[in-house]
Amino acid sequence: NPNRLYKHQQLQVILKPTPADVLDQYLGSLNAIGIDLRKHDIKFEEDNWESPTLGAWGIGWQVMLDGLEISQFTYFQQCGGVDLDLVPAEMTYGLERIVGFLQGVESIYDIEWAPGVKYAEVRLADELQHSVYNFELADVPTLWKLFDTYEGEAQRLLELFRSYEDRIRFPLLAAYDYVLKCSNTFNLLDARGAISVTERVGVIARVRKLAVGVTQAWIEQKTPEAAEVSA
Repeated sequence: NPNRLYKHQQLQVILKPTPADVLDQYLGSLNAIGIDLRKHDIKFEEDNWESPTLGAWGIGWQVMLDGLEISQFTYFQQCGGVDLDLVPAEMTYGLERIVGFLQGVESIYDIEWAPGVKYAEVRLADELQHSVYNFELADVPTLWKLFDTYEGEAQRLLELFRSYEDRIRFPLLAAYDYVLKCSNTFNLLDARGAISVTERVGVIARVRKLAVGVTQAWIEQKTPEAAEVSA
């Protein structure tokens, strides 16, 4: 597929609280970059977004421009297993696809990255080599060891947070980084076909437990009670 990439670029816009005219603002942004909606077919197709490993999901739609998905439009409902009191609207713009549409090319690799330079000259080698690694050469036993290591470090930090005196200074963001490493390693294992159908649910639950733990700790860190503990 000339419009699918291992590593792609997105512009993510979050509006919180969601304005009443959020849809008009989104459509206006397309007009602003040169897409004349009077001359093209724009459709919103139901496509609820979910990240099971991070305990996040939202109600949403994929935005189709002349049959090509260019955006994801989502009302976020939950993050880190926590229901959001104020539902934000998130608009994700697929930059390569939008630029390819504006430039009238059939393949993303034909996009003009700069005058006289094609997208393929800048990004194709990275795309090819990482795809070969992810699908063919990533060592499965090593990936499982990394997953266990990242999981263990995230758990250690979360346990340490409970007894740490100065909670305001505690590096919860470092713990979250390890959660993301777990999630990425899960994706690599999945790409290598190393996770069976029965294992999949359990592995996702392990990562989600960490994400929920970091989220709960982050909420505690930001409350007045947390500040009093560190005083």
